Amino acid sequence: MSSVAVPFYQRRHKHFDQSYRNIQTRYILEEYAVEENMALERHIIEETISRAPEILVRLRSHTVWEKMSVSLCFTVQGFPTPVVQWYKNEELIFPASDPTKYRIESKYGVHVLHINRADFDDSATYSAVATNIHGQASTNCAVIVRKPHPNALIFSCIVPLSYDVCFTHIDVQFLEKFGVTFATEGETLTLKCSMLITPELKRLRPRAEWYRDDVLIKDSKWTKLYFGEGQAALSFTHLNKDDEGLYTLRMVSRGGISECSAYLFVRDADALIAGAPGAPMDVKCHDANRDYVIVTWKPPNTTSESPVIGYFVDKCEVGLENWVQCNDAPVKVCKYPVTGLYEGRSYIFRVRAVNSAGISRPSRPSDPVAALDPVDLERTQTVHVDEGRKIVISKDDLEGHVQIPGPPTNVHASEISKTYVVLSWDPPVPRGREPLTYFIEKSMVGSGSWQRVNAQVAVKSPRYAVFDLAEGKPYVFRVLSANKHGISDPSEITEPIQPQDTIVLPSAPGQVVATRNTKTSVVVQWDKPKHEEDLYGYYIDYSVVGSNRWEQSNHKPIKYNRFVVHGLETGEKYVFRVKAANAVGLSENSQESEAVTVQAALTCPSYPHGITLLNCDGHSMTLGWKAPTYSGGSPILGYYMDKREANHQNWHEVNSSLITRTIYTVSIF
Repeated sequence: MSSVAVPFYQRRHKHFDQSYRNIQTRYILEEYAVEENMALERHIIEETISRAPEILVRLRSHTVWEKMSVSLCFTVQGFPTPVVQWYKNEELIFPASDPTKYRIESKYGVHVLHINRADFDDSATYSAVATNIHGQASTNCAVIVRKPHPNALIFSCIVPLSYDVCFTHIDVQFLEKFGVTFATEGETLTLKCSMLITPELKRLRPRAEWYRDDVLIKDSKWTKLYFGEGQAALSFTHLNKDDEGLYTLRMVSRGGISECSAYLFVRDADALIAGAPGAPMDVKCHDANRDYVIVTWKPPNTTSESPVIGYFVDKCEVGLENWVQCNDAPVKVCKYPVTGLYEGRSYIFRVRAVNSAGISRPSRPSDPVAALDPVDLERTQTVHVDEGRKIVISKDDLEGHVQIPGPPTNVHASEISKTYVVLSWDPPVPRGREPLTYFIEKSMVGSGSWQRVNAQVAVKSPRYAVFDLAEGKPYVFRVLSANKHGISDPSEITEPIQPQDTIVLPSAPGQVVATRNTKTSVVVQWDKPKHEEDLYGYYIDYSVVGSNRWEQSNHKPIKYNRFVVHGLETGEKYVFRVKAANAVGLSENSQESEAVTVQAALTCPSYPHGITLLNCDGHSMTLGWKAPTYSGGSPILGYYMDKREANHQNWHEVNSSLITRTIYTVSIF
C-alpha cells in the first residue's frame, strides 16, 4: 500500500474540530440534564399543589323586579385553574349569542355572571360548573324576576300596564284546532291553534295557557310556548312517553275562558334489541340530601314483549355527559336509593328496563337535583341592619363549645324493601361547629354481635340505604355520630326490622265494557281492582277479533277507569283488556271485553236547518230545508213538520206519516 503525506496544518485543524464537537456534545447533555431536573422539580411542585375544584363561596338566590340587573357570584379554587361554565335550566349560556343580556367575568378565582335588565323569562335555576383534570364542583341558585303591580307608583310615575293583563271583554273564536295526535319517541312536534281575537290589541290581550292532564305547562328544555299573530303553539323538542296525555289550550281573559282539548299519544321508539321492553318514564327524585337521593319511576307497558324483570338506574353530574350505572344487579321495584353522591354537586338520573331479550332505551332524564342537606337552611338566620346591610348567623357558630357530638335520635326505617332498608334519623342537638359524619351498625336479632355497615365510606346525610340483608331475617340498627374530635355513643336501638316488600302486585281490573263512540274511537270502561292502593294507573290494550295480536293504546298509565281508545279502523271488530300498574310492576290482564264494531254511536240527530219558502200560490206553500248536520250514527229516516199562525202560540202537526225528502208542500187551508 502507498501512503500519502498529510500537511501539518490539516492534521491540526482536524484535531481541533474533534475537540470542539466533544465540548458541544457535553454542553448539550448538561443543558438537557438541567432542563430535565427543572421539569421534574416543577412536576413535583405541581403535584403538591394540584387539587380538584373546591367551591369556597357558593351562589346565592336573588329576587328582583323586572328591568333590574342581577349579578351571580361565586368563588372557586383548584389547580390547574378550573374552567367554569354557566347554565340556565341545564342549558349552557353563550354570552356571545346575546352580549346585551349576559356578561361573564373571571378574576382571581372569583366568577360572576351579569344578567342585564332582567325580564320574566330570566326566572330560572342557574348553575356554575368548575372543572379541571382532577375533578369537578358545581353550585346553583334560583333567580326570580317579579312583575310590578300594574297600579304601583315608582318615583311618582304610574308603571305601564303589563303585557299579561287580561282584557275584560275579548271574544276568542278558534278557526283551526289541534286534534288527536299520534307520534313516536324522539320526534319533534307542534300543537297549534289559529284564532280570531276581537278586539286585537297588542298590550291588552288574553293569556294563552297550555295544560297536560290539567297541569300547567311552562317553557323548558322539552317544551316551547308561542302566542302571537292569531296563533298559539306548543312545540316539543324531543318527544318522550312522559309527554303523552290530554292537552288543553285555554285562552284566559277576565271575561271568561275559551278552550280546546285533544289527546297526544306517544309510542315507544323501536327497540335497540329485538324484543327488549319500552323505556320507563316519569323519573323523579325525592328526599335529596348531602350524599343520598331516592329515585322513582313508572314501569313501561308490555304486550308482545316478555315481562320486565328489573331496572338499571344511571346518574350523571349536571354539565357532563358521563353516565354512570348505580346498581350492579337489576332492581325489581320502581324505586331505588342512590348513595355516594358528592355534596354540593347537581345530578340527573335516568332508568333502563330489562327483560329476557335485553335492555330498553333509557328514559327521559330527571330534573336536576342538588346533593345538599335541606336542614342547613334552617340552621342559618339573617339579621337585617341599617342601610340595607345584613348579617348571616349560623347555629354552628353558636355551638363551638361542643366537642364530641351526642348520638343521633329517632332512628327508624323510612323505606323497607326485600333487598334493602333505608334508615333515617335526626342529627344530634346541639351538633357542634365541626362537620358531622355517621356510622351505621346492624345486628341480626338473636346474634348478639354488631357489624359496622359503612366502615369504608363516611356518611354525611341522616339517611342511609342498607343492602346485603338476609331475606326473612329481622335486624336491629343503631347509628353513631362522629367529627374530628371523636365518635359519640351509639343511638338507641331500633325495633326489629325485617326486609320485605311492603307493597305487592295489584290484582287485575274487573269487568271491561267497550261502547261505540265515533267512527275511529271506542269508549272503554272497567271496574277497579279489589286492591287499588299505590296504583300508578292503568294500561289499555286492543286487538282485532281473530288476529290474536295485541296493540298498546296508551303508553303512559292513566289514573281513571274510563278511556277513549283512538286510531281504530271503521267497521272492524275489536276486543279490549286492561291491566293495573304500581311500583312492583303490572297486574295480570283483565278478562277481554265483548267484541264491538267501530262505528259512530247512535244518538238523536241534530235539528234540520235552513228552512226556506220555495213557492206560494195563495192556496199552498212549498218549503225546503237542509238535513241535520249530525245524523246520530244512523241514516235519517224522515221528517215531521209542524205549523202555527204567526199571531198564535199553538203548533199543529202537518203530516202524520214521515216526509222522506227535504221538500214538502203544505196546504194553507
